[in-house]
Amino acid sequence: MSGTETLKQQRLNKLNELRREGVDTYPNDYRVDTTAGMIRERFGTSESEELERLTDRFSLAGRVMSIRDFGKAAFFTIKDRSGQIQAFLQQKSDINSFLVFKKLDVGDFVGITGKLFLTKTGELTIMVDSLRLLSKSLLPLPEKWHGLTDVETRYRQRYLDLIMNPKVREVFERRSIIIRTLRQFLVERDFLEVETPMMQPLAGGATARPFRTHHNALDMDLYLRIAPELYLKRLVIGGVERVFEVNRNFRNEGISTQHNPEFTMLEFYQAYATYEDLMQLTEEMVGHVVQTLFGSFSVIYQGTALDFSPPWKRIPLRNALTTVAGFEADFLQDPKKMRTFLENQSIPVTGQESLGKLHTSLFEAVVEPRLIQPTFVTRYPVEVSPLSRRSADDPSEVDRFELFIAGREIANAFSELNDPLDQRERFIKQIEENRGDEEISPELDEDFLRALEYGMPPTAGEGIGIDRLVMLLTDSPSIRDVILFPQLRPEARHSAEEGVEEG
Repeated sequence: MSGTETLKQQRLNKLNELRREGVDTYPNDYRVDTTAGMIRERFGTSESEELERLTDRFSLAGRVMSIRDFGKAAFFTIKDRSGQIQAFLQQKSDINSFLVFKKLDVGDFVGITGKLFLTKTGELTIMVDSLRLLSKSLLPLPEKWHGLTDVETRYRQRYLDLIMNPKVREVFERRSIIIRTLRQFLVERDFLEVETPMMQPLAGGATARPFRTHHNALDMDLYLRIAPELYLKRLVIGGVERVFEVNRNFRNEGISTQHNPEFTMLEFYQAYATYEDLMQLTEEMVGHVVQTLFGSFSVIYQGTALDFSPPWKRIPLRNALTTVAGFEADFLQDPKKMRTFLENQSIPVTGQESLGKLHTSLFEAVVEPRLIQPTFVTRYPVEVSPLSRRSADDPSEVDRFELFIAGREIANAFSELNDPLDQRERFIKQIEENRGDEEISPELDEDFLRALEYGMPPTAGEGIGIDRLVMLLTDSPSIRDVILFPQLRPEARHSAEEGVEEG
């Protein structure tokens, strides 16, 4: 029998002993009137004499995190959603409570009632006069001095991670604040929050490998949403001029520290706006989130100081290739040299790429990792932007930007293509380019094209990667640190390869 199994059996024995003594080991009628945090907030600075005069008794509940047993008395700490507090129980206070306490283990849930006092060391403590077991823990928590340090276990057993690592809870509390602040910012500017289908008949809105499922009653294949874009645009056509969705998207592609097959996006659309308007909006919105969290525009990410003070740098993609990466103009007009360079960087090429696609590949390989401070990269090639409006002064480019911070893409936006004839042509071209890829195999979305033929006003739209933004604002190196339950290989098959970039 393993050590864990032995400890489990010991706890089972205690459980059975309590049951034989008539103790309800999993009751559901205990009520609390306070939390550890509320007690600390009210009485954390109180003197001993003040507490002695206090007649109030407090009832709270939580998980037992430590026990110091002195025979006929014991100190223990309990942890609830607000934090921890120390408790003290004596045999003479309540013999029944004390007998139950003697069969407690770290990890059990208890409800306690009592008055407050200060120990000789000045620790705010509850003098327990009544204790109830609320839930018996059958498995031991990780050893308290070392906590839960194994990364694999932390991701697979997030519940233990939350129990043992207080900073993890702080990450997800901050994630909640970030999303709430983004929502509030848009709602205050007259944006309407909506929900669009997560199962779609066509895999559209972006070029990516979709997850496929089957609807039995309709006997038809459906796709988990790659992006909500085409549905949100339908709403703009329908007169919802400012609309947004905090959505879950799914892409059947590689897993890494930057990618999870299921991820969260904020996507929004504004009629009678351009991509330049959204640059201004994004600067204000993300800056507002940063100030809400930190009280300033300064953020430290993985040892690097990030400055979110406006205005953020703006640079066209082709200019970035020369000024940031140092490529010569002649090189950027030579497809053969560019393909050779990309091959030497282990980036696959087919030999059929246009100049625009080659420029984009060079940018992603060389420029993107160097964009540390918030930077808007604008004017993308039309070949890589099938849903973007062409630039009026150069039809080979589109009115688009991507926001880069700390060497990674955070947002993507553009002035939307609202010409149904041009859109149809680009969809057809996109289908032709991906015809050999059975995993993508896009289909022509005739319903969206029909909607577009009814007329869509000039519109700009944007998607912001919530997970990556949360990584930046919680100093988290991996996307798995900011997703409660990241996708992993089945436990029986996981190996040392887990956590290494795939695909």
